[in-house]
Amino acid sequence: MRTERRSVAPQTFRDMMAGVCAPVTVVTTMNDGSPSGATVSSFASLSLDPPLVTVAFDRGSRVLAQILAERRFGVNLLGSAQADLAVLFASRYVDRFAQVDWHLDDGLPRLDGAAGWLECDLHEAVEGGDHLLLLGHVVGASRAELPPLVYAYRTFGTHSRYGERRRPAIIDSIAALAR
Repeated sequence: MRTERRSVAPQTFRDMMAGVCAPVTVVTTMNDGSPSGATVSSFASLSLDPPLVTVAFDRGSRVLAQILAERRFGVNLLGSAQADLAVLFASRYVDRFAQVDWHLDDGLPRLDGAAGWLECDLHEAVEGGDHLLLLGHVVGASRAELPPLVYAYRTFGTHSRYGERRRPAIIDSIAALAR
């Protein structure tokens, strides 16, 4: 005997998920020589072997369509001082790249000053309700030692203890390697 599937009310689900702390990224691609990108907070690491990450896009996203066509994308992990970039790339109907400093990194738009960068080949697109979950095979990565921008309860911030963590002096690190 089949039971009817129940679902939580959309607003209840939205309010619950607002409390989940998420990294803030700007996912970018090139299409016909023009850069495009969008703010994405549904980003996560998936696998080490092979190195895979996930990003989710609403099915109606213009950037999603361009990534599916190009089969490549970049992930700019924003730093705690870059909330303005997150808001800009979440805005519609603006020339986002005209308002920021960026450059091409192996043919993909990379935002200057981001805390991290991943270059991805599209590994797979997975159906997920009103979104598509993109699995990206990471083919390049770099990071800066910056506190990340996170989003929770509809507010931007950073990890509260990031600046407090102990960092060994460089001489301690060198001595540890020599042992």
